[in-house]
Amino acid sequence: MLSDTEIKDKFDKLVNKLKGGLYDDVINEASLLLKKRQHQVFFNILSLAYQSIGKFKDSEKVMKEALRVNANNPYFLNNMGITQHKLENFSSAEEHFKRGLQIAPNYINILNNLANLKKDLNFTDEAIEYYKKSITINNKIIETHLNIANCYQSIGKNDESIIHLNNVLKINPEFTIADRLISVVKKYNEDDTHLNEMNSKLLKLNLSDEKKSNLFFALGKAYGDLKKYKQSFLNYENGNKLLKKLNHFDLNEEKNNFTEIKNFFKEPIKINNNHNQRKIIFIVGMPRSGTSLVEQILSSHSKVYGGGELNFLNNIVKEKILNKYNNVLFKKIPDIEGLISVCSEEYYKKIKNLDNSQRDFTDKAPLNFKFVGFIKNFFPNSKIINCRRDPLDIIWSNYKNYFPNSLPFTNDLNDLFNYHKIYLDLMQFWKKDYENDVYDVSYESLVKNSKEEIENLLKFCELEWD
Repeated sequence: MLSDTEIKDKFDKLVNKLKGGLYDDVINEASLLLKKRQHQVFFNILSLAYQSIGKFKDSEKVMKEALRVNANNPYFLNNMGITQHKLENFSSAEEHFKRGLQIAPNYINILNNLANLKKDLNFTDEAIEYYKKSITINNKIIETHLNIANCYQSIGKNDESIIHLNNVLKINPEFTIADRLISVVKKYNEDDTHLNEMNSKLLKLNLSDEKKSNLFFALGKAYGDLKKYKQSFLNYENGNKLLKKLNHFDLNEEKNNFTEIKNFFKEPIKINNNHNQRKIIFIVGMPRSGTSLVEQILSSHSKVYGGGELNFLNNIVKEKILNKYNNVLFKKIPDIEGLISVCSEEYYKKIKNLDNSQRDFTDKAPLNFKFVGFIKNFFPNSKIINCRRDPLDIIWSNYKNYFPNSLPFTNDLNDLFNYHKIYLDLMQFWKKDYENDVYDVSYESLVKNSKEEIENLLKFCELEWD
């Protein structure tokens, strides 16, 4: 049996290894220590190590055992909540967070994590309330101010957002994400204090590449406001160069991924899937092609719920199909009907966390254009809207927006141009077999001829004019 002194010593060493990224060492050592004494700190650090390397099923297993030992430990409930959130078991995540708050109402980590869950599920008002409570307990946590600022920006309350972003910069002037987010909602003039502060930071502070990239994008926006377009472009270029260096995007690897998806559908296929529940409207296309505008229009209809940009389909296809059946024709997968049923049911289960009605549901993750064949087999009554926009506008809009990890092809103009080409090629591939299932909408036409285009859009979606 380990003494309390020994536990503290072992735990401190594990924390240092966790901070140093030695996750395998932490996992091995914490697992051995738990056999000697089932102390809460070893359960928690083991769970955190698994979370850090994306092994959330293993984290779940650890936390189940921890909660068996002590069902009312708020630290265990918090870690289980985080794990369930990452596993997209949203109801379970909320249940564990709320159980933790019943035991420890002012446990700030649970308040923030529950707020994060609500934010991810688009329950923005609820998220803001939890963040506010967290701030009343401790107003020096950067992530809380940053998250509530993002929430306020998402609902157009930009003044409130800037207040919290300025609080971030008071806590840490080098947290340049806040500078960039301020620039998004601010209109600059020649003598703007914030513009001068950002230029000063670049010159005086020894910043990491990531922190510099945020400033370059913010300055790109600021000089654009001032119509100093050369300076604006140079700043965007510098920011993108730093992000490209950090992201290591490989266009050939992306092309291979597209080819792999095509190989699944070399032979035409439509499985008779009878699991036709509520209608899903997938809004796809290149990022910055008008997907948000199309969703805003459709979700204003009384019979439509706007789900936002979701990773559900991407995760399901990759986990259950692409990672398991490489170079196999889709229709040759064993028990293909059963697999399709499992995939569609999992998707429906996840969206019920957002809206449990029978209204039509929109999913506007643009890169779902990769999965048109899967969509039409999973959801036969689904509608797919492909957003088109002038390629130059798409490329420039992507280049000047900050996409650090999720869209690494946006950090280089050549990559953007070539990615747009393979997007067009894949859409042509899908239309060979699914031409009547994909509706192209032009962003420019939607803006210029709104009534006519909206009428056509609703007709395709089988919705009455509202």
